[in-house]
Amino acid sequence: MNMRRSIISLLFGIIGGFGAFLVMGKFTGTEQLRPMVRHELVGPGIKQVAYTQNMPENGNNEGRIDLRYAAQRAVPGVVHVKTIQMGREHVANPFLNYFFGGTMQGRQVPMTTGYGSGVIISEDGYIITNNHVIKDADKVMIVANDKKEYEAKLIGQDLNTDLALLKIESEELPYIEYGNSDEVALGEWVLAVGNPYNLTSTVTAGIISAKARDLGMNRGQMSLESFLQTDAAINPGNSGGALVNAKGELIGINTLIQSPTGAYSGYAFAIPVNIVRKVVNDLKDYGKVQRGVLGIRMGELTPALAEELGIQENSGIYVGDVIAGGAAQKAGMKEGDIIQGVNGVEVKTTPEFYEQLGKYHPGSVIRLKVKRNGNEKQMDVTLQNSYGEVAVEPKDESGILGVKVAPLTKEDRVRYRLNKGVKIKEVNSGKFKSAGLQKGYIIIKINDQVINDEADLKRIINSLGDEGVFVTAVSPRGRVEYFAFSMLD
Repeated sequence: MNMRRSIISLLFGIIGGFGAFLVMGKFTGTEQLRPMVRHELVGPGIKQVAYTQNMPENGNNEGRIDLRYAAQRAVPGVVHVKTIQMGREHVANPFLNYFFGGTMQGRQVPMTTGYGSGVIISEDGYIITNNHVIKDADKVMIVANDKKEYEAKLIGQDLNTDLALLKIESEELPYIEYGNSDEVALGEWVLAVGNPYNLTSTVTAGIISAKARDLGMNRGQMSLESFLQTDAAINPGNSGGALVNAKGELIGINTLIQSPTGAYSGYAFAIPVNIVRKVVNDLKDYGKVQRGVLGIRMGELTPALAEELGIQENSGIYVGDVIAGGAAQKAGMKEGDIIQGVNGVEVKTTPEFYEQLGKYHPGSVIRLKVKRNGNEKQMDVTLQNSYGEVAVEPKDESGILGVKVAPLTKEDRVRYRLNKGVKIKEVNSGKFKSAGLQKGYIIIKINDQVINDEADLKRIINSLGDEGVFVTAVSPRGRVEYFAFSMLD
């Protein structure tokens, strides 16, 4: 009997266990079919993502940090920029010197070479880089990512933003599309792309650490310092390279690092692309940057300044003085007004304000959000140029600071015993005429920098900023004369 009961209990146990197995399988079967979740190394960190075998088709995958697409788009559009300065090497033949008293002869040779990076911004060969990369260069060579080499023509420079525009002759080049730096957010993943050593472009990854950084490098000038700060590694030679977002769009031009050692230490800075785009268009269309002037003296409103002034607002741009006849006065702005927005974009700091104002030309109408005695006003202002007019300044058809020059003829070289310099062939109103230079004078040096041709003269004048100018010239009678003037007058 006991044996019989044991067999019956065993059978019921087997049946129950089999039933439980079927029920559990029903609830868990779908889970067993799912793939394992893996860790995928993307960017500089590890992110838990669903496994995929295929490359992403775009850079807009929500929930992912995957910068492969951005790298694919950006790397071909970044180039190596090589600069060459020419000098004179003196050579002599000892045999001829011994028997015939021969003299030393000179020839032009490359003396120094610098390097940096650049970004192709159009398929017909326009390239943006930093002005400090190509400053003082006699020749600029571009090496593309496919190793093809080109000589670049300098289209224009802007010292206040440290940008320069170059042009190479080619077609259907890979280029990087513009993004929108106003939409860049703190913590957003970015790639820094550079080509510092004439290798194929390299990438480093990081995030946006801060916006509208002012490093105080251009005090006293019409500074447009409003840098994007990133912790993506940028080292010497990467200057002029691209900072791109996860879509592979250009959001900045890498410019400098802040480091006690001269090497990357976690702080890198880029010029926002909205400023870059404005500078590029102005250099192409006008040969110089067209800056809209508001006509105020101002300061950044801080809590400490607000307490001192006895006002409730504690951020924005405090208007300390309104210049008579300026754009702000004509719009009705008054001393003590506080600017808090430009065309719908909030501005709390001076760099933020300059960044927004720097996007507009003379003649542009901008809407300012202004607080006056606690009340908010919307004020439409028509920006002026530096001469108080509402039109853009035309290209200077009168030459370089009022003079047009020509290369020395063979007769000039023999007569004046010169192998350098440019001859003034036409004089119009401008700095050179005011200083006393006339037609027929040969300009041989500007601030001790030798002038070999018109490109030298233009490059050196464009690089002077607000410093004084000291000109060494040879008169039509063959005498060496000196002239001086200020760029600020």
